[in-house]
Order: sequence, then structure tokens, then C-alpha cells
Amino acid sequence: MANIKYKDIYKSFLVSDSDYDGEFEIPVINSTNERPNKLIPFSKSLTTKNFNSWVHFYEHDYKFMRVWDNPRKYLARLKKFNGVITPDFSLYRDMPLNMQIFNTYMGKALGHWWQSNGLNVIPNIRFADERSYKFCCDGVPKHSIISVGSLGCMRKLQEREIFKHGLEFVTHYLEPSCIVVYGSAPEEIFKCCRESEVEILQFDSEISQVMHTRKEVR
Repeated sequence: MANIKYKDIYKSFLVSDSDYDGEFEIPVINSTNERPNKLIPFSKSLTTKNFNSWVHFYEHDYKFMRVWDNPRKYLARLKKFNGVITPDFSLYRDMPLNMQIFNTYMGKALGHWWQSNGLNVIPNIRFADERSYKFCCDGVPKHSIISVGSLGCMRKLQEREIFKHGLEFVTHYLEPSCIVVYGSAPEEIFKCCRESEVEILQFDSEISQVMHTRKEVR
């Protein structure tokens, strides 16, 4: 029995030296002063030859779940870039709360491990309804740079209001120095940030970039 080797299915190595925060013990990510100059989705980062950008994960989960499944495989590749924004694992309002918590944990665990391996890391904040507001901020230092994705949250009035309320909580709770926004940043939605004098660093989504290119061609 002493010679039996157990597979680390929980990927405990990601958080072997981590501090934890909050009721659900979310791994802590230290603050950085580095700001992204350009963003590239993880799926495209695997084939590009231009590394002068930050890798983001604002795309469907199936496109980057491999990073959680095999973190070591992609470490060397990610280290070629200027930095990474932690994975945006989905949080849906009808998703069981324990899944929302674990998806939050996964993103922060990877972020902590990347940071401990020398990468510049900005924590992504993804929230669902009010139940997720507190733990989605756990592990993130106050007065630091954070990132949010607004893509898909601006189409319907109800979705816009839900996003706005979550953003207001995050802004007041974390008091970030800067918010990196992937997607649109409408004045009425990000009003709380601007009133709090939070720097907004907005990047158009891949979809918006394609649409703008098509309009220019016409």
C-alpha cells in the first residue's frame, strides 16, 4: 500500500503555496500594476506568432477547459505573452451555487499558479446573481486592476440591469484602480465606475472587430 501513487485529480499543486480568502477559501491573486496593451483570446494564442498582447478567456468554456485539464501543458506558451487575464468560467444564474463557486475557484487557482510561475496576472470577475457577488470578489485585493467581460450581457434590458447591479457591487467592494473591459462599456452601465474615478480600459470583442472591418470594406 505504501507504494501506491495517487493521481492529483484536484490539481492541488496549483494552490500548494496559496493563501485563501473568504468563506469558500478562494485562492488569492496578488495585485499588479501592468495594464494590457492588446488582448488575444486563448484559442488564437495557441497559433499566433505575435506575443505582444495579453491572453484572455472571454470565449466559450469548451475552448479553454483544456487549460484546467492540463495546466502544465500550456504554461510555457502563456509565458511568451505580456500577461494573462484569469479564465472566465461561466456563471449562470440557474447554475447550482456549488458549481458557481467551483468555477470561480478554478479561475483563481490557475491565476495564482500562473502568477507563482512568473506571469503577469489580472483577475477576471464574473458574477451571476446576488448570491455570487461576495465570493466572485474573494481572492482579489482591493485597489488593484481587475477585468470584466460584458460581451453577451448588453443585448436585453434585463441582462443589462443585472450586469449593472453586479458591477456596482464589485466597484464599491473592491474599489479597483482600473477595470479592463472586454466588450462594450456603455456610459449608463459603467456610470458607477466613472463616478468613483476608476480607470476604464476598454477593448472591443472579436465580434465587434470583425463587424467594424466589414463596414470599412463596404
